[in-house]
Amino acid sequence: MKLVKERGVSITQAARDLDIHPTMLRTWIREVAADPQQAFPGKGVMKPEQAEIERLKKEVAKLKMERDILKKAAAYFAKDSL
Repeated sequence: MKLVKERGVSITQAARDLDIHPTMLRTWIREVAADPQQAFPGKGVMKPEQAEIERLKKEVAKLKMERDILKKAAAYFAKDSL
């Protein structure tokens, strides 16, 4: 990106030099411009929004499991009381 921003090299030429598709380089430049701190978290670190989604998915799975256990317990005790 420094090639394009600081040295004035065209995106097409920079992509050729880096042996990547120009669209990929444009996407990277756009992501960095939109959110420089979170554009490429790397090393398995998720963006905060993605981490929150994962946490919520785990919580939903846990709540469903607890609900199913309670349903079975209620059915068991209802059967005994008849």
